Amino acid sequence: MDIEFNKNEDAMKLLISQMQQRLNKVYLGGGKSRIEKQHEQGKMTARERIDFLLDKNTPRVEVGAFAGYDMYADHGGCPGGGVVVVIGYVSGKQCIVVANDATVKAGAWFPITGKKNLRAQEIAMENRLPIIYLVDSAGVYLPLQDEIFPDKEHFGRIFRNNAIMSGMGILQIAAVMGSCVAGGAYLPIMSDEAMIVDKTGSIFLAGSYLVKAAIGENIDNETLGGASTHCEISGVTDYKCKDDAECLNRIRAIMSKVGDYDKAGFNRETPALPTKQELDIYGIIPDSRDKQYDMYEIIERLVDKSEYDEYKEHYGKSIICAYARIDGWAVGIVANQRKVVKARKPSNANEMQFGGVIYSDSADKAARFIMNCNQKKIPLVFLQDATGFMVGSRSEQGGIIKDGAKLVNAMANSVVPKFTIIVGNSFGAANYAMCGKAYDPRLIVGWPTAKVAVMGGAQAAKVLVQIEVASLKANGEEITPQREEELYNRIKSRYDQQTTAYYAAARLWLDAIIDPLETRKTISMGIEMANHAPISKRYNVGVLQT
Repeated sequence: MDIEFNKNEDAMKLLISQMQQRLNKVYLGGGKSRIEKQHEQGKMTARERIDFLLDKNTPRVEVGAFAGYDMYADHGGCPGGGVVVVIGYVSGKQCIVVANDATVKAGAWFPITGKKNLRAQEIAMENRLPIIYLVDSAGVYLPLQDEIFPDKEHFGRIFRNNAIMSGMGILQIAAVMGSCVAGGAYLPIMSDEAMIVDKTGSIFLAGSYLVKAAIGENIDNETLGGASTHCEISGVTDYKCKDDAECLNRIRAIMSKVGDYDKAGFNRETPALPTKQELDIYGIIPDSRDKQYDMYEIIERLVDKSEYDEYKEHYGKSIICAYARIDGWAVGIVANQRKVVKARKPSNANEMQFGGVIYSDSADKAARFIMNCNQKKIPLVFLQDATGFMVGSRSEQGGIIKDGAKLVNAMANSVVPKFTIIVGNSFGAANYAMCGKAYDPRLIVGWPTAKVAVMGGAQAAKVLVQIEVASLKANGEEITPQREEELYNRIKSRYDQQTTAYYAAARLWLDAIIDPLETRKTISMGIEMANHAPISKRYNVGVLQT
């Protein structure tokens, strides 16, 4: 192996190590002392509950582990968004589990908590996936109530979705394992089956203090909304459980009897590993986002037997389109080529095309390929590493805008499930055309090398410096080269921080940051869950500019 490969490998391993260290901190939630307090109350933590509930030695995908990362510093932070969301298997059935983390502000809902819960419900609805709620929450975080309570995509949307999912026939199970208060009290009764843990679980619209203040009644919380009250008197809950373990085993028993579902019918054969070493990905991805690499080398380490059938191999070379299999599932891959390539033009002159840039011919090819995958009912996998569409007079006169629009149209109207892996750059309109967050990928994840922004930090800083310098000069200030350099470095530093994978994952623009070696599992579990939802719409791209 060459020096460059070893250098790249070391850089990637360092990024993965840093990611794991940050994850380990997230996994502690509110900290060790609060975990111990949970245990003293006879309660498992959110992650312990999920580990107990899910089938042993089965794969899982966590969604939104970095939600809230480096946010809410003025409020003491909100690790993981105060809720844990995992796609996994319970009694052999794939499902999504949502567990409030009571070690983080007693499980109170921050704005990002609401966004993460809604994302979990969106995944359940898109894929007709059973959803299990492990409830242990003090309700809305009052200091930020205006950012979580009243708007369309806020707290109330959760219960609207409960009702919609019920109408869709999507199984919902709720376990009240701690507090379940105020508006949140509607969640268990809007689920198909609900259970409550004796002495630690409680459900009420208003706690004892508020009841005393509102109507003058003296009553304790256990009598007001404990397990005996709701299992024996109100009928709000269906099962009374003595502890967390019994409650979780009750869920496993329910799931073990759930019947099978209609399938979408995506094609799958016996899975096979790539023949080329997946670990080589570490050395192939450059240590700098500005360097080139060959995306074919990545594809060959992600697909079964390292085999693929390329579509229009010699045309539109800055995007690779290929049919392949990942863990046995048939997929259509749309990937940005990061290597400079030669493309033949109608004039028969060879032209060099920059790596990571989308050209008219590439956009045209990818649009047609996406249409073909929809015709054949093949899920789409996007491997993003693009700086944008080609600019300049030649590209504009060649119709880059209409060709880009054609790709966006074909992709946006896709009825087969889409999965997006951000390998490197995800800048500008390329983020859109390659199925960014706004285009409803079933899952969107990034490698630690991912960057998401309108443009790269250096380019953005140069533009912003020009604007700021012009403004200062207009006010009569003299700008020295040193001052201009200081402005550039300050702006670039701030901008670069906002382009990182962690910044994106904190705001749920990414569902997760993953080790590249987790890519095959993530895509496979994603297609398996998408296979729960038969395609009901006919593919129609509408009007295309030609």
